[in-house]
Amino acid sequence: MSQLMAAIDGLRTARRYTERILENVDPTDWFRQPAEGVTHVAWQVGHMTVAEFRLAMQRIHGPQPTDAELVSDEFLALFGKGSQPDPDASKYPSVQQIRATFDRVHEQTIEQLRTVSDETLESPSEPPHPMFSTKLGALHWTAQHEIHARRPDQPHQTTIGERRDVVAGSVGAGDRV
Repeated sequence: MSQLMAAIDGLRTARRYTERILENVDPTDWFRQPAEGVTHVAWQVGHMTVAEFRLAMQRIHGPQPTDAELVSDEFLALFGKGSQPDPDASKYPSVQQIRATFDRVHEQTIEQLRTVSDETLESPSEPPHPMFSTKLGALHWTAQHEIHARRPDQPHQTTIGERRDVVAGSVGAGDRV
C-alpha cells in the first residue's frame, strides 16, 4: 500500500468510527454540556471538521478559491482552534448543517487527495506544526486528531461517546467510559 493510500485509509477508518458513535447520539442532545467546561457533540463535530479542512486540505493544497463554499468563515470561527463551546444552540448552525459540512469536507478531502504525488507528500508542511513536519505527517495527524484529540486522555470520539452516555443518564459527568 502506498503512503498516500495508507493515509487515506487512516482518515476513512477514523471517520467510520466517529460515524458509528454519532449514529447513537440523538440530535436533540448535540448541544448539551453535561458539566460546565465540558464540550458538546456539536462543537466536537464542528471542530473535527475544521481540523480536517485545515490539516488535510489547506496544508496539502493551500487555500483554494472555493474554500468559502466548503466551510464558511463563521463556521471556522465557531469551531476552529481556540474556540470554546457554548451550550446556546442558537449561536450555531443546525445539527444538520454541522453534519453536512462534516461530511462535505471529508468527501472533498478524499477526492482532492487522489491526485497528490509522493513528492508533494514528502514536502514540508507550512506553517510549522509541533506534531509533524511534512504534508504526509499532516494527513496522519488529521486521523489521529479525530481519534486522539485535544487532550491525550480524551479523544474526540470518546468525548462524543461520553456526552451520549452522560446525557442518557447511564454514567455520571465525571465517570470514565
